[in-house]
Amino acid sequence: MNHTEKLTRYTANFVDELVISGLRDVVISPGSRSTPLAMTFSEHPEMSQWVILDERSAAFFALGMAKKKQQPVAIVCTSGTAAANYFPAIVEAYYSRVPLAVLTTDRPHELRDVGAPQAIGQLKLYGDYVKWFHEMALPEADDTMLHYVRSKASRAVNTASEGNAGPVHLNFPFREPLVPDFTLENLWGEHTGHAYYPTFTGSRKLRDNQTEQLFDQLKPYGKGLIVCGPHTDHNLAVALVQFASAWGLPILADPLSQLRAGKHNKDVIMEGYDAILRDETIRQKLKPDYIIRFGAIPVSKPYLFYVKEHGDVPQFIVEQEAGYREPAGNRSQFIYADAVELCRELAAKKNTSDESWLASWQSMNHIAKHHLLNQEEDLTEGSAVRVLAETIPEGGNLYVGNSMAIRDVDTFFATTSKSVTILANRGANGIDGLVSSGLGAAASGEPTALLLGDLSFFHDSNGLLAAKQYNINITILLINNDGGGIFSFLPQKNHEQHFEALFGTPMNVDFSRIVGMYDGTYAHVSTTRELQDALEASYRYHGLSVIEVKTDRTENMNWHRGKWEVITKELLKKLSS
Repeated sequence: MNHTEKLTRYTANFVDELVISGLRDVVISPGSRSTPLAMTFSEHPEMSQWVILDERSAAFFALGMAKKKQQPVAIVCTSGTAAANYFPAIVEAYYSRVPLAVLTTDRPHELRDVGAPQAIGQLKLYGDYVKWFHEMALPEADDTMLHYVRSKASRAVNTASEGNAGPVHLNFPFREPLVPDFTLENLWGEHTGHAYYPTFTGSRKLRDNQTEQLFDQLKPYGKGLIVCGPHTDHNLAVALVQFASAWGLPILADPLSQLRAGKHNKDVIMEGYDAILRDETIRQKLKPDYIIRFGAIPVSKPYLFYVKEHGDVPQFIVEQEAGYREPAGNRSQFIYADAVELCRELAAKKNTSDESWLASWQSMNHIAKHHLLNQEEDLTEGSAVRVLAETIPEGGNLYVGNSMAIRDVDTFFATTSKSVTILANRGANGIDGLVSSGLGAAASGEPTALLLGDLSFFHDSNGLLAAKQYNINITILLINNDGGGIFSFLPQKNHEQHFEALFGTPMNVDFSRIVGMYDGTYAHVSTTRELQDALEASYRYHGLSVIEVKTDRTENMNWHRGKWEVITKELLKKLSS
């Protein structure tokens, strides 16, 4: 058996096992050393291939796709700095628990550390940011090696998906020649009808005595609080609302909790909590008896102040598998169990609560929403989010950028009966790769809007090529405040000598030219009516559509603070009456 046949059968068995194990999408960046994998992936009839030129964009595209599908996606690149460009997305995938199969190709061992071109140290390149690393053996095609390569493919898919999902990294050394021979008989190897490592995974469940112990801790108190941070399980909404309603507890629902949108009852959901908790006096008056948190820590900084200031309040953090996501540093009890089942068990126990506690939160939430969501004609960053929420189609996706974008969604995206999935890269909270991530989610074919600022848009503008290549339908609402708008809300704003150069960083870029370069449609709007019309038209358009809203950073800061001051004043008056 010659080298090419060994290479072909080895690689084909690996790719075929990925498919059998449940992986269906691969994002490939061009290169020579990755030829065996790239061509074999493209040859497999059950694998969808996406070719993204820039490795950083490719990895974020895969991340957005995997986040939306909640299934592992593979990424393939050549050797050298190509693999290094994956790093930001791998860090994000690790912290946001997104399954990726990272497949880097490499020089063979004899060409490493000898000055050969495009050869860097790729072993454990991503350090602790992957769940598993394996250096693959050089290709061989005897039965032992074909079993070996299938076992590693199956393990990669399982490991990326199991428990807290995340990225895995396999490094493939390949010798030349690199082009496979797809004329070989029985190219994909022997099929057994199931994956090499079939897995049966059950959900975690508290023992009966543990559930009783938890209930005994909670039942003496009437002012409990449920908090739901970023979460991707759409099944949680109904169970969590049933639990909260049965116990008379308010739910502080982060925009990424998947609780604000959908058909479930929303009487107990408090989406205005960020505005409510901005005043320290109010935070002290709203001290709870206990807090139960599901998902990661919410986006809201006032909530973080709230939980820090009440460090003596018993806190229970529910995790599906494992983890210690508690940045406030408070003493907490961790519950590792299936969240849906836990909610159902607690709802059945019918705890007695303080009825005035929920009623007070509902009244305050109504006040906050009244001031935040009133129908203003002036187009601001907040009203832009409100209009976006009103116009996004049923069953659509909203991918949200970081900095001001996610905070404005937290503040101005109200509860809705529409089914909308809200996603963001809140693992490491960076502005890199957001265009690509949004496009990866939009590749699902569902109506998708991407909300982000001008710096984020510019930072990943080359990611727009994917929209042109694959004619992906996406609406991008670009909030252009000519720089880093979020810094206007931070202490750096007070240092005028350095603020604009180091933090404001205005670019003065004509974004319409960037959009035109990728054959997209562009609109600049100045009123809420124009924005509504442009958004509705964009969802009928096939391909890339960018709608730009230009704002002033200082005016935006003052407008936000004006809203918060009015809300705080009215809430303080209510709480003191």
